[in-house]
Amino acid sequence: MTTETAPGAEAPTRLRRAITGPLLFAFILGDVLGAGIYALMGVLSEKVGGLLWAPMLLALLLALLTAGSYAELVTKYPRAGGSAVFAERAFRNPMVSFLVGFSMLAAGVTSAAGLALAFAGDYFGTFIDLPAIPVAIAFLAVVALLNARGIRESMGANLVMTAIELSGLVIVIAVVAIFVGGGGGDVSRVTQAPEGTSVGMAVLSGAVIAYYSFVGFETSANMIEEVKNPRRTYPRALFGALATAGAVYVLVGLASSIALPASELQESSGPLLAVVEATGVNIPSWLFSLIALVAVANGALLTMIMVSRLTYGMAEQDLLPAALGHVLPNRKTPWVAILTTTLVAMGLTLVGDLATLAETVVLLLLFVFLSVNVSVLVLRRDDVDQDHFRVWTFVPVLGVASCILLLTQQRPIVWLFGAILLAVGVVLFLLARWGRNRSAATKTTHTDTTRTDTTEENHDHA
Repeated sequence: MTTETAPGAEAPTRLRRAITGPLLFAFILGDVLGAGIYALMGVLSEKVGGLLWAPMLLALLLALLTAGSYAELVTKYPRAGGSAVFAERAFRNPMVSFLVGFSMLAAGVTSAAGLALAFAGDYFGTFIDLPAIPVAIAFLAVVALLNARGIRESMGANLVMTAIELSGLVIVIAVVAIFVGGGGGDVSRVTQAPEGTSVGMAVLSGAVIAYYSFVGFETSANMIEEVKNPRRTYPRALFGALATAGAVYVLVGLASSIALPASELQESSGPLLAVVEATGVNIPSWLFSLIALVAVANGALLTMIMVSRLTYGMAEQDLLPAALGHVLPNRKTPWVAILTTTLVAMGLTLVGDLATLAETVVLLLLFVFLSVNVSVLVLRRDDVDQDHFRVWTFVPVLGVASCILLLTQQRPIVWLFGAILLAVGVVLFLLARWGRNRSAATKTTHTDTTRTDTTEENHDHA
């Protein structure tokens, strides 16, 4: 991969460019290092036994393929809206562009609702016992206020929360290292696959699950209008954050396998807490609950930042009503988009059980990634004036193949839910287009009436 370093002039934007390279790195890292890793190892151990590190490494490589496509397109077309903007340029079809953006919106808002419910569940109950849904709604309201206050304030909060959630994973790695240094644990478990399963098949099936832990990097594409010197900053922050997350995940996988056998990891709903407790190091249980709460809160904040900016970007592209593009004059934040997406997320918390919807989110994101990888290849013929990052051609080709591979692993019920959501998207698109056509017709009629009145007035005057 190569980066052309001459940045050129920054594209004009109504949003405030307040995100520096370190803040963008923290944003992406915080979004990738979500709450999932705190529960992932137990589920993953069912597939791969002690080989927890291997699917993490494979999933990182698969994620880097699509990340390469994002790096090229984001620096080539630095506009809010991300994948929807890329699809519009590549396929020249408003319906396709809308559905790509809608898939991101559906995935993001549903994820935020699920994170809000997770925040209000057992982890929150460790400290205060309150009904989950009211807590989830109040939590989303606080996230919206922080989001609306300003991007720099939101990114500052993310910086602190990312450090806290990362510290929890560092604690796991450190206490296991102390444990092994004292003669504890079993290092041989890191090469043990489940009985009756080949290592290759085990790692591949595990990579499908592990890939979910890397989802989140794509949200940064919607922040590009608020990034300083985006063509130079974005690729460095993106690849640096993914590499850092991958290294942490691999080390956590190794630590988990060494500290506990796969059978015990599978039985725990809080596997990393079980790992820490197995080492005998005196780390209070409430501390991990607090760290998990911070991780969930950070994930929700970053997700809601993404969906509000995506909504704003789609409104700017006339794919959604223009009202969603309104920006607070002083704060320079898209307040209508923030309010609307927050209300939808609050409504989704009333559903309560989002297990199947969460899997549907992944399905929708894979369609988005597939679109982005194809868009890179299609848009190679579109020359732009400014220099930008350019990925090797084989990378998006392999990215397409990786998305297809992961799509084949989805359950039929998930495909059904995905089809229903896309059908809803088609209806919304048609309604939006009808509204725009009606508005244009009204404007034309008004103009014609004005011209007629003016002509008659001039005739009478004559």
